[in-house]
Amino acid sequence: MTKTADTQAASPDPAQPRRGAVPRSVWALGFVSMFMDISSEMIHALLPMYMVAVLGTSVLAVGLIEGIAEATASIMKVFSGAISDRFGKRKLLAVIGYGLAALTKPVFPLAGTLDWLVGARFVDRIGKGIRGAPRDALVADVTPPELRGAAYGLRQTLDTVGAFTGPLLAIGLMWWTADNYQLVFWFAVLPAFAAVAILAFCVREPKLPAASRPRKLPLSRGELARLGSGYWWVVVIGLAFTLARFSEAFLILRAESTGLAPMWAPAVLVVMSVAFSLSAYPAGVLSDRMRKMDLLLIGVALLVAADLVLAFVPGLTGLGLGVALWGLHMGFTQGLFNVLIADSAPAQLRGTAFGMFHLLTGVALLLASVIAGALWDTVGFQGTFAAGALFAALTAAGLLTLRRTQRAAF
Repeated sequence: MTKTADTQAASPDPAQPRRGAVPRSVWALGFVSMFMDISSEMIHALLPMYMVAVLGTSVLAVGLIEGIAEATASIMKVFSGAISDRFGKRKLLAVIGYGLAALTKPVFPLAGTLDWLVGARFVDRIGKGIRGAPRDALVADVTPPELRGAAYGLRQTLDTVGAFTGPLLAIGLMWWTADNYQLVFWFAVLPAFAAVAILAFCVREPKLPAASRPRKLPLSRGELARLGSGYWWVVVIGLAFTLARFSEAFLILRAESTGLAPMWAPAVLVVMSVAFSLSAYPAGVLSDRMRKMDLLLIGVALLVAADLVLAFVPGLTGLGLGVALWGLHMGFTQGLFNVLIADSAPAQLRGTAFGMFHLLTGVALLLASVIAGALWDTVGFQGTFAAGALFAALTAAGLLTLRRTQRAAF
């Protein structure tokens, strides 16, 4: 997609202070993600252990629940993305999605059974599904093409600041409340509603010209074909990558296998998120200046290393190093996939492109998490992480083949 087409699809962000700067609306969206992640990670950093240790849930069930929850979010993303393309209302859908997630947060401390927790988790993921594709498309709408890598990297960095601040708060509150899970969950309610307020009052949405929008929901075979072969190559690579990367709940369970006390289990997500946040913005800037395929290969290599360390290096040393490598691989790949989608898809179908990508990779994440949980229950954690390393190595082989044949222009 050329710069001219991008300019026609959406007017520049009126809040952008100067040429060459990341727009203010991107900063606001980053802080929205940060506060919602603080809330979510305060809960999710404790939830897998709470389900296994307190409610007696099996690890396979945790993997199945996490996989289905993320798949549910992915299914919602494809519809919300298409709706945002059709009506040009990306911010409204984002507000609905974040608002729904905020409303579910009080359910976690009130829930007395696994059914209620699972229900709250699913509704929370539905909210994530509604907001995800419109928000990601909105970042591209307000940002010049030459700054997209930096913009997605910045939003991802602020998101991951929340991802390690939440577990840090969970650790402190677990100590302060003597392992009172419910009270910690109540504290998580506040930042969720702060996120919704920032989104509602601080993000400006450019007007998408009616003539450039699809006349109906762009989910037909013909409209999807308009996304182009470059976009579908990105999807294929994303699917292979997701099969190699299962739910982060398994990192927390790996911490438990080392004998780490429940109070300290969220430290795993802190280490991962710090590595993630420190690498996301530099990786985004690099993606504006170098070949993106090379950055993807670096990310895959980091994932292989993380899985091997988590599988075979014992004790807290192996846990800390493996989790840090896992965070680095996320920093090199998460924002990069957003850039690849934004660059390869037509501007008027950008929401649909993000939604379809998240739908297909969500199904892959469900499959990966179920396989990981089954291996853990039958073989142990070494089988889970060794299988992850094998899938990642196969992904790297596919990327190298694609790179040699020059079948992708990135």
